[in-house]
Amino acid sequence: MADPTPPPPPGPTRNTTTRRRGAVLLLLLAVLGFVAGCGSDSDSSTGSTSPATTEAAANVTGTITVFAAASLTAAFQEAAEAFQEANPDAEVTLNFAASSALAQQIDEGAPADVFASADEANMTKVVDAGNLAGEPEIFATNSLEIIVEPGNPKGITGVAGLAGSGVIYVTTAPEVPIGKYAALVLEKANVTVTPASLEADVKAVVTKVTSGEADAGIVYATDVTAAGDKADGVTIPADINVIAKYPVGVTKEAANPQAAQAWLEFITGSEGQAILAKYGFGAA
Repeated sequence: MADPTPPPPPGPTRNTTTRRRGAVLLLLLAVLGFVAGCGSDSDSSTGSTSPATTEAAANVTGTITVFAAASLTAAFQEAAEAFQEANPDAEVTLNFAASSALAQQIDEGAPADVFASADEANMTKVVDAGNLAGEPEIFATNSLEIIVEPGNPKGITGVAGLAGSGVIYVTTAPEVPIGKYAALVLEKANVTVTPASLEADVKAVVTKVTSGEADAGIVYATDVTAAGDKADGVTIPADINVIAKYPVGVTKEAANPQAAQAWLEFITGSEGQAILAKYGFGAA
């Protein structure tokens, strides 16, 4: 009798099948983990670059050259100290003069990173010449006041008193903001005054009065405050007064545009505004 057909080899046991399935599963997990790991590395790389970039942008370095209206002298000097304290790798160089002179200098190629004007007209000259990087921003306001010698020896009580006999009145050329504003005040008051001299800027007008070379001038209220006990002020009524608006902007040819933008953000921010208010400037 022939031997019976041998049985087929035994199939995999349940344990063997489980082990194989487990191995396949582990292999799939390993592959997926590798892919995820690559994606994670990419994301991690992007993530590590982004904070570094942000930190670099926030790290203000180098020199910032700020051209600013003469009336901003004291306020911007303190602001520069505060800015440099917050940004020890930065240095603020301040150039003060009449806004008209500064605008002309910038349009002629003078190296400025920031321009802060005491009026919108001179800022417009820079904008129209294509020398501002973006739109200017109003960051402060100011009003006008009559500056007289301590004790007001000429007894000037208002704008009409500037035309009094023997009163030496000084101002600036009309293209200088304070000269233009003073002319507007006199026009509103219907007062005609012939100035004894035309000074370079508002600080020069203040100096003429505080040195005793002139009796009076129309300046910014902040200038009277800054003069302290070297001068007195006579209020100009609101109906004939002028509110000066101060615009600021980064120049198109700024050598340090990132730092210039940081200065602009500082001076328009809470700390810069607090410093300006301390010197009598109004909010924008």
